[in-house]
Amino acid sequence: MGILHRMLSKLIHINLWHASVIAIGLIILSSFLMKKIEPDTFPRYSDALWWTMTTLVTVGYGDLYPKTIFGQIFTMTLIYTFGIGAMGILVGKLFQFFAQYKKKKEEGKLNFDGKNHYVLIGISKDKLESILEEILHSNKKSKVVVVDHSPHSPVEHDNVHFISGNPADEETLLKANILEAHSVAIFSEDQNQFAAIADGKTLLIATRVESLSKKYEKSIYTVVEIQKESHISLFEHANVDEVILSNASVSRLMAQASIHHGSSKLFKQLLSKADGENLYQIKKKPHWKNYKEAALELFEQGATLISDGGSLDLPRRSMEDIPENARMFIICDEQTYNEINNV
Repeated sequence: MGILHRMLSKLIHINLWHASVIAIGLIILSSFLMKKIEPDTFPRYSDALWWTMTTLVTVGYGDLYPKTIFGQIFTMTLIYTFGIGAMGILVGKLFQFFAQYKKKKEEGKLNFDGKNHYVLIGISKDKLESILEEILHSNKKSKVVVVDHSPHSPVEHDNVHFISGNPADEETLLKANILEAHSVAIFSEDQNQFAAIADGKTLLIATRVESLSKKYEKSIYTVVEIQKESHISLFEHANVDEVILSNASVSRLMAQASIHHGSSKLFKQLLSKADGENLYQIKKKPHWKNYKEAALELFEQGATLISDGGSLDLPRRSMEDIPENARMFIICDEQTYNEINNV
């Protein structure tokens, strides 16, 4: 029993690589020997390999089988005694590997190595569901990486990869492959009642992102959610690309709706998941010289040009030349947007 116990202990701790090498080696050796033992029954090495595989996985089609006594003894001693055991160990290790992989992924311990993905930091589960739906509506193949202190992934989705850790640490952000991200969105803590503390934590993370951008000489587009308008200058100093006011935005929408009746419906339509008018970004067409030419052509196609980047004063600059790298935003339906892109 002592010898058996030691053998089983070693087999339990064998890794997947060693189990694969042993199984493959045994398959090749068995196929080679069976070809030599019974050349008439197995005229080709592929025949011997086929027989070995069907025997080891206990399928046993019966189309090929050893006919000599020596071949049958070889089958019983080597294949049945060692081969099936080796395959069993390999299959067990494969299941163990996938179980460990799933566990590590759910716990956020696996690095993300994709590119052009969206990194969401400190996002709540409620916000994640709506934002994920919006991102996938734009591109069903988009990958989203969620970074949070939580020990488990907030959502199970094929397009979501979870990284557990402190988002203010460089190591955690690098695990999310933040240097290759399309954009990084940092959300304010919903449960924090003190705006200064919540924005302070957001600023700390934003500063870390910017330091990584300088350290590795990579441009990282960063969007942050803050609670207090007076803190905007601090985030601008940290070179954040866009700032979203959480509570203030809602208050101003309420005020605008009170003053200009029906104005909230405009924002509701833009934020709606239903098919209809939406905000899209397009590139400059080679034949467009100024914003007026672009606006007139887009209007004829069923789209409205509203801005170039963050500038909403295009009517006053209609005769200005359009820069080649202009980020032009239009409002139209999805079909019109696709037609514009295909032109």
